[in-house]
Amino acid sequence: MIKLKLILLFTIIILTSGCSEFAILMSGSSLALTQNSYARMYNAADMLTIMGTEKSIKKHAYEKGKKYIVDWSKAKADWAKAKALGITTRH
Repeated sequence: MIKLKLILLFTIIILTSGCSEFAILMSGSSLALTQNSYARMYNAADMLTIMGTEKSIKKHAYEKGKKYIVDWSKAKADWAKAKALGITTRH
């Protein structure tokens, strides 16, 4: 009786795990198709951006991020200097 229960248990585990692998495989392929279309749209937008500005989207994002970091660092340094001088209000 115990052997029959074990065989039944192993059969159920094998069948259900096989089914979930198939479902994961199918969902992964649809995700790959979706990512492929997103990649094509990004590449097309990037190409148009390069043609118009001679810089890629990544280059634009890098330069803008670098500008904000530098501006923030300067503002923080200026605030630290003002605070050291005893000026505590921002006008």
